[in-house]
Amino acid sequence: MKLHDILNNIEYNLQGKKEDVEVSTMTFDSRAVEPGCMFIAQRGVHADGHRFIPMAIEKGASVVMCQDLPKTMPDNVVFVQVADSDVALGEAASNFFGNPSHKLKLVGITGTNGKTTTVTLLHRMMRDMGLHAGLLSTIVNRVDDEEIPATHTTPDAIELNRLLAKMVEHGCEYCFMEVSSHSIVQKRIAGLRFAGAIFSNITHDHLDYHKTMANYIAAKKGLFDSLSADAFALVNIDDKNGRVMVQNCAAKVKTYSLQTVADFRARIEESTIHGQQIVLNKREFWTPLVGRFNAYNITAIVATAMLLGFDEDEVLRVASGLHAAPGRFQYIHGKGITAIVDYAHTPDALQNVIDTINQVRQTGHSLIVVVGCGGDRDPLKRPIMARIAADGADHLVLTSDNPRTEDPNAILDAMERGLDLEQKIKTVRITDRRQAIRAAVMMAHEGDIILIAGKGHETYQEINGVRHHFDDREEVEKLIG
Repeated sequence: MKLHDILNNIEYNLQGKKEDVEVSTMTFDSRAVEPGCMFIAQRGVHADGHRFIPMAIEKGASVVMCQDLPKTMPDNVVFVQVADSDVALGEAASNFFGNPSHKLKLVGITGTNGKTTTVTLLHRMMRDMGLHAGLLSTIVNRVDDEEIPATHTTPDAIELNRLLAKMVEHGCEYCFMEVSSHSIVQKRIAGLRFAGAIFSNITHDHLDYHKTMANYIAAKKGLFDSLSADAFALVNIDDKNGRVMVQNCAAKVKTYSLQTVADFRARIEESTIHGQQIVLNKREFWTPLVGRFNAYNITAIVATAMLLGFDEDEVLRVASGLHAAPGRFQYIHGKGITAIVDYAHTPDALQNVIDTINQVRQTGHSLIVVVGCGGDRDPLKRPIMARIAADGADHLVLTSDNPRTEDPNAILDAMERGLDLEQKIKTVRITDRRQAIRAAVMMAHEGDIILIAGKGHETYQEINGVRHHFDDREEVEKLIG
């Protein structure tokens, strides 16, 4: 592709050859540079890509995009100076792949909890309606039903546009994607055109990165600030930040709620361990999704489909058959015991799952909770998580999650500091996660429920920076399946 086509709608200063130079590929990783490549130097969290410009040139880069021009600029290389490399990368990547987000209806969701469930079930809904659709999620990326492994909640700008272009090539009309707060701050979504955006909620999470709740909220709001006037913004107004998200938003604002007047107002009519009956804007339907938090999710899903122009009767019919995403309140039954594997790794998510179980479990049956906290992540939530689990459980097993480079016992020490003496009496501490799950099963009697929280769909455990195969679902199935 010609450089001038890649630079469309980007403000820049050019040093070197003319704009008609041919670009074969682009990358921000100097190790991936090949002859004819365009190298984008970004100021990253851990390293400044400007340091690697000489390496990129040595490996054959024909174009270098950067914020600061190097002292030495070879005649055979075109230098494109931009004000913000991160924004320019997103816009250039979009141009390079033919602006795929303009050719389908892209809907993004941001919030602390509910993102994966919402996008996964919206994708399933489209497929159940016989439509072509893409998915970009924490668990997996999909082009129709083809699975593409996910490495980040939101891919980098180049990979993101590559996936969207593949979706367009395969005839996808819709794409539903999780939009993480990290990706918004890092401007990975620059250059994308969203048909709509959804806000689920904000609770304590990622403060190791954002430092303050104000920064975290502002990051989420960035998605809504980017929307155009022909897009929709759907926000949960039961969360006090719902209105904040759409302040000065150009898009058509719509609201959903379980507690107050909204454009899409839902009410839980009946709730059991097998699902719930919901009334949404005076229309009643059944969903196998369990719990109040899932009532919010299914309301957002139905509302989004209707805002995309689908018939209400068809939407409610298909919604009634949607089941939970992998590792989200996922049941495993055996030996008279029910195990529930859930990704809950924030205080609010853990509270929601425990409350849901306690609302529907039968009197006389115990709840056993197995939970840990990830290493190298926000340490402030560790005692809070332990206290929430202890308050709601009859028996608590504290264990490792993904310790990463931290000492697992130091993480458990921090969790234990959230427990009082009475809570400690019903708590055991088993560092090895496999043995912790085994202990929980051994504690359980017929009719009891075991909640294994924190990892959900993940199929690995990261210890000392190394990922080892580990799947909570597999482990509990070996014991009770």
